[in-house]
Amino acid sequence: MPNANKVERVAALRERIQGANALLLAEYRGLSVHDATELRRSLSEQAGFSIVKNTLFQRAAADAGVAELEALLDGPTAVAFVQGDVVTTAKKVVDAAKRFPALVLKGGYLDGKILSAAEAQALATLDSREVLLSKVAGMMKAEMSRAASMFEAVQGRFLGVLEALKDKLPGETEEATREQPEAAAQAEPAEAPTGADAEVADTNETQDEPETADEPEGEE
Repeated sequence: MPNANKVERVAALRERIQGANALLLAEYRGLSVHDATELRRSLSEQAGFSIVKNTLFQRAAADAGVAELEALLDGPTAVAFVQGDVVTTAKKVVDAAKRFPALVLKGGYLDGKILSAAEAQALATLDSREVLLSKVAGMMKAEMSRAASMFEAVQGRFLGVLEALKDKLPGETEEATREQPEAAAQAEPAEAPTGADAEVADTNETQDEPETADEPEGEE
């Protein structure tokens, strides 16, 4: 029957497993205390690095629902409980393995999937979160500059159209002004005839009037 100390250690490991963004497992056979301390310090901003006992870690992993981690518990095991960026942590572990040959990355756990040693090492080749954010910011800045340039081009074309209209409107106004007197002249009534024309008109009117019969003389 497990004693209280082991139960507490398993519970603590289970909480660390459940609270981690990812896990990176490494074999530390032959790693000195000094080297382990230096590695733990280099990872402190992104992960907690601990040497674990396989039997306790296996039990804690099963309690956390990731019993598949048992496949990676071969030989002495150290675990990086990643709290920050998993890519940055993987880079640091891989770099540490180059400095300390006794440190060998065995695999990991990320997004519900067990990672092989090759997959865990491949994480170190990816861009870190900071680099990705920088690239995204650069892309957004480029798109904003492109949008601003397009807006300026459209604005320039619009102003050009306004200038063209401005140059065209005065000519049309002058033409309309010239047409107005001509229309007014055509609309004026004809003047009354004068002189000989008036006499001829009076004669014609007299000839057109019907003759009236002489009134009968009264009888005496």
